[in-house]
Amino acid sequence: MSKDFNPSRNEDEYFLKQDAELIKAQRAKLDAERKASERKAHFMKCPKCGADLKETDFHHVKVDVCPDCNGLWLDAGELEMVGRVNESAVGGFLRDLFKGLRNK
Repeated sequence: MSKDFNPSRNEDEYFLKQDAELIKAQRAKLDAERKASERKAHFMKCPKCGADLKETDFHHVKVDVCPDCNGLWLDAGELEMVGRVNESAVGGFLRDLFKGLRNK
């Protein structure tokens, strides 16, 4: 005597729930990979023109300079570092900075 196997409603719900969890986990993994790829594509790129930025030292502060459009970019905290330099040195810093940009 052969008996047909009919999964119960609880079994169907269990497998649907497991499939949904697997899909959710896969989606999260793909989203994380996509975000990491996008960040990597933008790292050290000029936000104005997209060229590769060059890191340059000016008075112990590292600044990122774009060789194509001469844009100047400071990382978080670097502006505060410039502000901590005494008043007479700030003018020298800015003068040297802009002189360096003109010579490139």
